[in-house]
Amino acid sequence: MNNASSALKVAAGIFLTIALITIVVILFVSAQEATKTAQNNFSDIQTELSQASFTVYDDTTISGSQVTNALRKFKDREQFGIQVKTGKNSGGQWYGNVLRVSNQDSAEDYGSVIGNKTGNTNNAWNEVLNEYVNPSGKFKAHVIKDNSNVVRGLIFTQTTVVSN
Repeated sequence: MNNASSALKVAAGIFLTIALITIVVILFVSAQEATKTAQNNFSDIQTELSQASFTVYDDTTISGSQVTNALRKFKDREQFGIQVKTGKNSGGQWYGNVLRVSNQDSAEDYGSVIGNKTGNTNNAWNEVLNEYVNPSGKFKAHVIKDNSNVVRGLIFTQTTVVSN
């Protein structure tokens, strides 16, 4: 009887230990999945926040003063370019890096940097030059993203010519 009681106690102890280990493993796996989900959500939020500063320029019409503010704000950003097309300079002037945005270029390279730093932002404020950005002018804004969906630049095209 003593041996049977001891055997039952040992079996119960082993059963409880196995049950406890199983519960810990299940909790650990659940916690791992919850952590992965939280990391993915955090990554999505981080991406949204980093792109949020460009939403105002996503196919909207803005004023010339907003264009010059964008030039000031993003002029020193790495791997980034801004093209401004004015009424006097329909070919446009690049500030920062020159980006690949032509339709005849290969789609794989769209948005990539193809030229070094160009343009002098001070020219955008000089009324004598073709690069002058009239603060009261209206510009159509367009965001340039590369194939990784990273914002690489902005293009501003003047839609109305306002006399000075």
